[in-house]
Amino acid sequence: MPIKGMRSLLFSPKVSASTSTSTSPSVSHFPLPSRFGFSPSKPSFSESVMNRTLEMADPIIMKWNPETTTFAKVTSLFYDNRKEAFDFVKWVKNLQKAMQLFITGNSNSEKLVGAQNLMQIAMKRLQKEFYQILSMNRAHLDPESVSTRSSRTSIHSSISDYGDEDDDDIRIVKESITEVEDASSIAMADLKLIADCMISCGYAKECLKIYTIIRKSIVDEGIFKLGVEKFSASKVHKMDWNALELRINNWLNAVRTAVKTLFNGEKILCDHVFASSDSIRESCFNEITKEGAMILFGFPQNVAKNSKKSPEKVFRILDMYTGISDRWPEIDSIFSFSSTTTIKSRALTSLVSLGEYVRTALYVFESDILKDSSKSPVAGAGIHNLTIDVMNYLSALSDYSNILSDILVDSPPPVNNSEPESYFGFTDSVESPAQPITRHMAWLILVLLRKLDVKAKYYKDVSLSYLFLANNLQYVVVKVRASNIKNLLGDDWLSKHDSKVQQFAATYERLGWSLVTNSLPRDPMAVRTREQVKEIFKKFNSLFDQVYRKQSVCVVLDSKLRDVIKLRLARKIFRGYQAFYNAHSVSMQRERNSTTVVRFAPEDVGHRLSSLFFSSNNTM
Repeated sequence: MPIKGMRSLLFSPKVSASTSTSTSPSVSHFPLPSRFGFSPSKPSFSESVMNRTLEMADPIIMKWNPETTTFAKVTSLFYDNRKEAFDFVKWVKNLQKAMQLFITGNSNSEKLVGAQNLMQIAMKRLQKEFYQILSMNRAHLDPESVSTRSSRTSIHSSISDYGDEDDDDIRIVKESITEVEDASSIAMADLKLIADCMISCGYAKECLKIYTIIRKSIVDEGIFKLGVEKFSASKVHKMDWNALELRINNWLNAVRTAVKTLFNGEKILCDHVFASSDSIRESCFNEITKEGAMILFGFPQNVAKNSKKSPEKVFRILDMYTGISDRWPEIDSIFSFSSTTTIKSRALTSLVSLGEYVRTALYVFESDILKDSSKSPVAGAGIHNLTIDVMNYLSALSDYSNILSDILVDSPPPVNNSEPESYFGFTDSVESPAQPITRHMAWLILVLLRKLDVKAKYYKDVSLSYLFLANNLQYVVVKVRASNIKNLLGDDWLSKHDSKVQQFAATYERLGWSLVTNSLPRDPMAVRTREQVKEIFKKFNSLFDQVYRKQSVCVVLDSKLRDVIKLRLARKIFRGYQAFYNAHSVSMQRERNSTTVVRFAPEDVGHRLSSLFFSSNNTM
């Protein structure tokens, strides 16, 4: 305290007799001069300050000594009389300043020993008060209440916008919000007042011990209630996936609440209570949160390191990666102290492990595509189960494109540069590099298409091979267009593969129906003789019957592709036959057994072509 302040303290009016009598029974039992060794000689300035401080501080401190009065033992100073509590803290601080001024050259003074004893009594009282406030206000000082105080203030303001309506519900809400805010604010202010006093008086260790014991128990309890447990590596390795997935789901919910509420609330409270000391704030927050945070952020690493790298489990792993990466700015801010670096390191290590899991699982997925050994042709040249499984998987995977770009940035797929660009599907240049997930997605689709090329060769009828390729590539294109893969691969990729579908379909039409289309003359009127006409009708009848029976088992599940193929066939077969029929059917009716020569009317041909490519399951 400055000299001017000490003088004002020294020459302030004395406490009245009534005050001294009511504050402490110790005053009458121990007259101050004899109790603190006051000298009858003229005191020095520091002695005068000490004498005056002891005279004022002793009654209020001794009144709240739990070892001398039952009242002090069962009553809370801050709860019973807040004004007296503030006076108590003020005189404890004054006592500390007086001791600092007096200690020079008087280290062995009986008066200094007495002041120190009084200080210890005061500190025990403040420790008790500190503990009581923390214990009795657990509900008002829970991390959620602390971390959302500003939110409550906003709600309170918005409710006030309704005006002074005589509405019981609004009144009750206002009162409850105000009550919670007041209780939380008062408790936080009292804790800070006590902490500041104890730290300034050299009792930081005692204050910190109480705080960490109580608040650490709250954090640990919070982590447990969120369903996060500490598992050994061997236990995770042996755990059934369904059981592990349940714990992963618990973790996903827990990490959101823990970061936003639990750790954030503790940081706010700790920063407020120990605002007077950066080092204490840091030490305290680290001590409170380290164990719980290490369990929380260590769980993903444990899962990633000790679980089988399986493609179907990737989505849960990606969810965990997202759970940390999306909250990294908050994690980085909350655990900003140098002593909490190990917590952030644990979170980053988990991210690395999760990323390694995903990369490995994707290589396993690619390997599974290549290893597919089914050789039985799909009935009707329809869509292969491999195509369905792969595209469903990639469609779901594309929803994590941003995360996957981070994970795959340093692990590009082994693209075979010998493949023509039209087959791979997109341009990746130095001037315009593709995202890692784009390259990987295009590569996995290419691996699938290569595998489908191999499977197409299992058809004995080459035309069915091309219909199989058209069906499956169309399925791929439709799935790409309907999912986030479209945003990754782009319109150019879709355009190139759409063209490829049309090429496969055209090849199928040519190989599958060329015998029928070639049986009809380009110019119906160029046929002159009845024998030639009769021969053309008979040939068409036979070939159309034969090809139709073979192709009637085929399916085209995509309605647009089905309509395109049927329209092309109608143009080539129906129109050609209709023109020839119109030119020669009348002359053929004069022939004996004309019905065996002209077996089909144009409408019959049209109906048969229209009925092609349907099955009991003709939707994609």
